[in-house]
Amino acid sequence: MKLCYCDESGVGDEPTAVMVGVVVDASRMHLTKTHWQELLKHLSGLVGRSIQKLHASHFYAGNEAFRGINGEQRSKIISAIYAWLAERKHHVVYASVTKSRYKESCRSEVIPPELNTIWRFLGFHLLLAMQKYCQKERNNKGHTIYIFDNKEREMVRFTDIIARPPGWSDEYYECGAHQDRLDQIVDVPYFGNSKDVVLIQLADFFSFFLRRYAEIREGLVTPKYEGDPEKLSKWLKGFAQRSIGRQFIYPRVSRNWAQNLFFEHAPPSIRTL
Repeated sequence: MKLCYCDESGVGDEPTAVMVGVVVDASRMHLTKTHWQELLKHLSGLVGRSIQKLHASHFYAGNEAFRGINGEQRSKIISAIYAWLAERKHHVVYASVTKSRYKESCRSEVIPPELNTIWRFLGFHLLLAMQKYCQKERNNKGHTIYIFDNKEREMVRFTDIIARPPGWSDEYYECGAHQDRLDQIVDVPYFGNSKDVVLIQLADFFSFFLRRYAEIREGLVTPKYEGDPEKLSKWLKGFAQRSIGRQFIYPRVSRNWAQNLFFEHAPPSIRTL
């Protein structure tokens, strides 16, 4: 069985939004959690104060608790975290959206009504991609529990969508005639505080840098630091190598309507990652 820890970045005024899920085998979850807590302890030592949560945007900018860590140190730590992901052989799944395109499609009623918030659009795509990926596993190895960061306004509606999936979503993963819908999802999704569920922080970390990568690659924002485009490309190359596979998220060819719905609304730099 798998655990998928999920968080998003860019649901404010940013031009793009992304969601990342860090997929951890249940048998290795405890060790992974311990290693992440050791990183937080190391950061606490660097800044001389207790850090219980690594907020990626604050860390990247060197704000708040991270003012005592210079840019070169932060860059080395970021590289180390991407290497950490590869070494532990965890997988990642992601979803993304160009917000202006999404809003235009909402006005023209292209977006299904149950996905009428950006968070739901991202969250449901992430689950569909995982369903398509996991259903090839044998002996229940694909069964997955999802843990999201707290979103009180989304919990009830999103849980309802998962419990009663819209018929069009069957097409995304080619649901069989005798197959239960979303049969790889264990129970309803869970929601927790990232301060307490520390692996959600890892999802926050990757979602922030994935969003920055897309926005800089597509000229939507100005790089904050010299060398950012090159560093982000290097980091995201390693990230993409741990993906569940682009064919499950943004297939290149032979897309059906459900797959194309998410493909057409994604930033080009992410759907070709």
